[in-house]
This record gives sequence, structure tokens and C-alpha cells, in this order.
Amino acid sequence: MTQPSPPPSPRSEPAPSWPLTAAAILGLLGVAAGAFGAHGLREIVDAEQLEWWQTAARYEQIHAVVLLVVAWAPGPWTRARRISAQAFVVGVLIFSGTLYAMALGGPRVLGAVTPLGGLGLMAGWACIAVHAQQTRTRAKSG
Repeated sequence: MTQPSPPPSPRSEPAPSWPLTAAAILGLLGVAAGAFGAHGLREIVDAEQLEWWQTAARYEQIHAVVLLVVAWAPGPWTRARRISAQAFVVGVLIFSGTLYAMALGGPRVLGAVTPLGGLGLMAGWACIAVHAQQTRTRAKSG
């Protein structure tokens, strides 16, 4: 006779599917942007704009993989884990989006907004650290 499983922790939520979908979309668009930058933009934009584009594509690709890990990692779906996924998506959209826009001729004032995206990415990493500590503490006490 098997014992019933314990109820989920009040701090744990069921795993949502949107982070995996977002990771897939960001990964797809990041690879497409990287290819476009390598083959389509080189003749159209100057070296600085091309560097912005490449930086945007690189950060988008890296954080798509990080989001994939956040989505697929085993363990509870804590508030910190959920916020990390949200922060990575928003961070990539702002950070890479403003760099893509500037590379395509958008106003340079967007460069003042780009660091906000970077803060979003850093917040995502910080939330992963909080999640790791929360789950480690639970594992030790449970």
C-alpha cells in the first residue's frame, strides 16, 4: 500500500508552460537575428551598429538557454523561480530589443533604456540564487 504524497509546499506553485515556450521563441529569434547580423546586415550598417546587433543576439541566445534551464529544471516552482523567468523574458526584450532597434537606425536615446534590460537580466540571476537557497533550506529541513 502506497502512502499518499504530501501536499505541495505553500511556497511552491505548479510548473507553468509559458517559460518553455518563451525560451523556444527567444532561442529561435536569437539564432535568426545572429544569422541576419552575420549575413544580411554587414553591408547595410556601420561597425558600431553591427556590434550592437551582435551583442543583442548573443545576450538573447544565452538567456534563452538559461530560461530553458529554469523551465526544465527539476524541483519546486517557487515564487523566486517564477520571477526569474519573468525577469529574463522582460530583460531580453528590453536589452536586446533596444540594441536591435538602434542597430537598425532607431534613436540613440534608446541606449539609455538598454541598461534597464540588463537590470532585468541581473534580477533573473539573483532570483535563481534565491530559489537555490530556498530549495536547499527546504531539502535540509524536510
